[in-house]
Amino acid sequence: MATYYDVDTVQYQCCCGKRRPLCRLYICRHCLKLRCTDCVLHEVDSYYCPNCLENMPSAEATMKNNRCSNCFDCPSCGHTLSTRATTVAVVNPEDATKSTTKKMYYLACGFCRLTTRDVGVADQTVASGGWKDLENPHTGRISSLLDIYRQLAQKEKAEKERKKYTKRRTHLYYTDKFGLAPVAAKMKALPSMSSLSIKEDELIADIKPGETVNEFPSLPDELFSDPIQVAKVTSMSQRLGTPEFQPDQTSKLYPIHKQLLIRRSLRCKQCEHNLSKPDFNPVSIKFKIQLVALHHVPEIRILKIPSFELNKETQLVLTLCNPLVYNTTINLLAVDGEDDFSTAKVKLPESPIVLARRDDAAVYDDTNNGQPEFKDDPSVIVFRLSNKIGFNLSVTPEKADEEIKVSFILRHEYKNTAAALPNEDKEPEIVPLDHRIFLHLGKLPQK
Repeated sequence: MATYYDVDTVQYQCCCGKRRPLCRLYICRHCLKLRCTDCVLHEVDSYYCPNCLENMPSAEATMKNNRCSNCFDCPSCGHTLSTRATTVAVVNPEDATKSTTKKMYYLACGFCRLTTRDVGVADQTVASGGWKDLENPHTGRISSLLDIYRQLAQKEKAEKERKKYTKRRTHLYYTDKFGLAPVAAKMKALPSMSSLSIKEDELIADIKPGETVNEFPSLPDELFSDPIQVAKVTSMSQRLGTPEFQPDQTSKLYPIHKQLLIRRSLRCKQCEHNLSKPDFNPVSIKFKIQLVALHHVPEIRILKIPSFELNKETQLVLTLCNPLVYNTTINLLAVDGEDDFSTAKVKLPESPIVLARRDDAAVYDDTNNGQPEFKDDPSVIVFRLSNKIGFNLSVTPEKADEEIKVSFILRHEYKNTAAALPNEDKEPEIVPLDHRIFLHLGKLPQK
């Protein structure tokens, strides 16, 4: 099918008005609307290393600068470094005339063959951990500035809290009568503005202003006379891989700690219900909640794009797949009002289309695919296979120099199971849902 290779040929309209493929949309069972990744709340559940799959809390990840302490990336090509073992001959401490073998470990890249020995990193006696990191000469300056800004932020927060209680009562009778004792206790716990101002003056006095650089050292003469060896000079991406050092020579490339990834959950902005909730364990690929629209909304695909001609009606074959476990009725309707998207005229089927339910066992059934017979119109329905059908759509291109685009409304039945959850005896409500479909059919062939 055409949409197997290009998912953007068939797009659905999100509730925010953006067009997205069905596989990149979510459906809220409470709002009954499609949601894209731009109109949902993204929440971080956990941090983990993609190589060793070590899970760590957010506080530990922040302390480690969102880096794994045991896994490294190649500073040259970006691939994961693997640990290699080797034997080294060392002097026997008991007898200096004899030597013994000792197992040592180093890091090597399986793609570009870079090793830690190439950049002068000593071998380690343990396979994991123990690798010494380069020290940033500006660490002390950065830490002092961060501490100062934290205290200034605390002062601003205290000022905002104090502005909420500017009207103070002089009699304690009112605090006891109207239940304002907790407020008075909170006001008493706030630091005084005088002490904050004194601390602020002390902090500002301790800040050393940065030195302005007015003169830069001149370039060496060898840069203009000697030929440049490209293999020994780092690229821009290699330098920005470690922005605190920015090495200019390949001999100064040092292994980079692997960046941590996150497991995130998605929440509806309107009703704040979860749309996607992965398992907490990074090894697991299962989801506790996964409301992808692909599992709840009938999917339209293009079976084959025919050869179109200007102002000539052409039959386009589309497929519909029902992902639900019950039969659903599909109605294709024209867009109400002005259609600014379509550049061709489309003729939609007038009668409703019934899609059979999804049955996983029907794939192995040779007798009518395990589904009852439907009275289909042969001029509309091309084929029917289990929960999937193919139907005709008449398209007439009207503009020669523009892409052939068609838009219409897909209406289908949806059982609102979320409304029936509080009361188990209540039957799920069948709700009709409308989705606007956008088809990109390419351009007219050049004559």
